[in-house]
Amino acid sequence: MNSSFSAPGIPPGGPRRPRPRRTARSLTAVAAVAAVALGGAYAAGLGPFEGDTGPDPGAVAEARAFLADWAAGRLPQAAARTTGPDRAEQVLASFTTGLDIGEPRLTAGKPEETGDGTLTVPFTAKMPVTGLGTWTYTSELPLREQKDGAWKVDWTLSLVHPRLTGTEKFRLEREETAPVEVTGRDGETLSAATHPSLAPVLDRLAQGADGGPRGAVRLVDRETGEVLRTEATFGGKDTDADDGPVRTTLHAGWQSAAERALGKADGKNAALVALRIDDGEILAVANAPASGFNRAVSGTYAPGSTWKIVTSTALLLKGAVAPDDVVDCPRYLTVGKRFQNVETSEHPGATFRKDFTESCNTAFIGLRGKLGDGELGEVAEKYFGVGQTWHVGVPSYDGSVPVPRDATEKAASMIGQGRVQANPLIMASVTATAVSGTFHQPSLVAGTEDTTGTTPLPPEVVTRLRALMRATVTEGTARVLAGLPGDIGAKTGTAEVSDDQENNGWMVAHRGSVAVACVVEEGVTGGGSAGPVIRSLLSAVPEN
Repeated sequence: MNSSFSAPGIPPGGPRRPRPRRTARSLTAVAAVAAVALGGAYAAGLGPFEGDTGPDPGAVAEARAFLADWAAGRLPQAAARTTGPDRAEQVLASFTTGLDIGEPRLTAGKPEETGDGTLTVPFTAKMPVTGLGTWTYTSELPLREQKDGAWKVDWTLSLVHPRLTGTEKFRLEREETAPVEVTGRDGETLSAATHPSLAPVLDRLAQGADGGPRGAVRLVDRETGEVLRTEATFGGKDTDADDGPVRTTLHAGWQSAAERALGKADGKNAALVALRIDDGEILAVANAPASGFNRAVSGTYAPGSTWKIVTSTALLLKGAVAPDDVVDCPRYLTVGKRFQNVETSEHPGATFRKDFTESCNTAFIGLRGKLGDGELGEVAEKYFGVGQTWHVGVPSYDGSVPVPRDATEKAASMIGQGRVQANPLIMASVTATAVSGTFHQPSLVAGTEDTTGTTPLPPEVVTRLRALMRATVTEGTARVLAGLPGDIGAKTGTAEVSDDQENNGWMVAHRGSVAVACVVEEGVTGGGSAGPVIRSLLSAVPEN
């Protein structure tokens, strides 16, 4: 979740040609400063100076150009804009040596006239220190008018940093910290070595326990190395060893089975969550690829037809439909745009039960008039907790069901498309709520506070939802799970992404006390892509 530091600007003399992306490399005196390339682009633009009429435009332009050249690593050009070019180039080249500066941002402030033929331009430097954080400080550029009427930066060490002198410099100190131990529900140690897919989760848990790297930028005496001042500190406080490990709700056996199961995704990006139905405790969080983005918990996806569990709940709560009611399933239905079923299937004279088990889009869209425009979102929040703020124990995306903006978007929301957004964590929780009647906020860390408030589903609605999901396994699109031991219920989903991408495949399921959800990006169909993943998982774990 990184973002660029600043927008490109136009330095005097016209636009510069784009440079290729820089690659990681060892820092040297020149290379460290050259890594500043992106930061000064903002300073080079008109941004903070646009519309100013007081200061001399030539002076302002020179300050702007100096910051741009310095930030972009064009050190000879930056130095040439000063009154001491030789010394300036030397200092600018050596300033960040050993500080592991990545891509800093230099932002100019409002210029100030001093009244003695000089001008001062303040600026803020934000310098990311690799692996630690950002060192932020402010300084000023003094500019002096020359005899020929041109303006130059009046060179002094303090313009680079107010405390940089001939006898003092900066030093980066990194502190070695013991890794924070994370354990599963039974006390077993969890690590990325044994459970690679937990890497992003374990990193976040360690940070929350004040673990992770720590360090500081110090001002030191150039000759003796004596520390004179601490300029910036990074990382949390020292972790008290007596506090013990971070205890999670994860189950090592379920986690291992989940990671193996994602091997059935055929190398596609995929994610899976398994949680306990009776309390929301998360047993497994798995991602493919194993490192990087935690799509299982923080991803934002259209849930496709798995969302028909929520849509069915809304219809059943109102008595708008019953399982044996005939709700025709035509091949196409146009509501602003043409909607169709997977593989353009149709089921004339189908019951609502058949529509659910075969995941008929057109039938569900045909029932849109039974619900108010905002009713689907209200049901999702009131009964399923979707859209409320969850406190899982790590950062999570907790879903969104906006009020449709038009008839087409309302039609799409009935089948989990449009602007409806979820992820495997949310859909595993939706499944657990549907088959138990009670929402329990998912939790990854023992003792996580639940501040949500929901209403239990009526027992008759729960009974009907369980029957519909069971029938989807025995006679519908989730037949891939048929034959496995236990009373399994499920729902498949196929979610459109874009015209130039294959559909995402979804499946949710429950057995015994556990609910699971899986998404396979560009999996085409839920039964064909997510189905084998969940079958592999349920084949490897106990029935309860």
